[in-house]
Amino acid sequence: MKVTRREFIQISGATAAGLAVSSLGFDLSPVKVHAQMLKTKYAKETTTICPYCAVGCGAIVHTSQKGDGRVINIEGDPDHVINRGSLCSKGSSLSQLTENENRHLEPMYRAPYAKEWKQVSWDWALTEIAKRVKKTRDATFTHKNAKGQVVNRTVEIVSGGSSALDNEECWIYQALLRALGLVYVEHQARI
Repeated sequence: MKVTRREFIQISGATAAGLAVSSLGFDLSPVKVHAQMLKTKYAKETTTICPYCAVGCGAIVHTSQKGDGRVINIEGDPDHVINRGSLCSKGSSLSQLTENENRHLEPMYRAPYAKEWKQVSWDWALTEIAKRVKKTRDATFTHKNAKGQVVNRTVEIVSGGSSALDNEECWIYQALLRALGLVYVEHQARI
């Protein structure tokens, strides 16, 4: 920012006038007390894992208690073993996941060869996914290989996981996929 000599004198004069007025006996202590109160004092505190990369940093999310559940503040979790309280710029902007007017809250479906997406219900979407997984698994399931060995697998369904899952969630997810007979179960941290 380039400041001319005239602007510098004007800013200095305004600052001096402000300091002079503030010493005339105005009681600013209520303002100071209000400014010192943390905006997270009455917020609900929840720990979570950052979903953006493979590191898996811990974060603390403060949400409003007013009933709207809005995110007030996000900070690194100092007790987390990976990041010890620090967050990168992407992790610090986690609130954009919920505070984004462009975020779809309902599933969208585009039929084959259709040009437009349409909003569908969660019940319809989950039922449709389950039907398609079952249909593909039943059509491609191999009980025995060419040697006659029992393999109980399907190679036509693939899973690509992400870093947004913690160890416990990964275990449950792997158990489900292995029970379906999936062979190709991968992890891609940058999804």
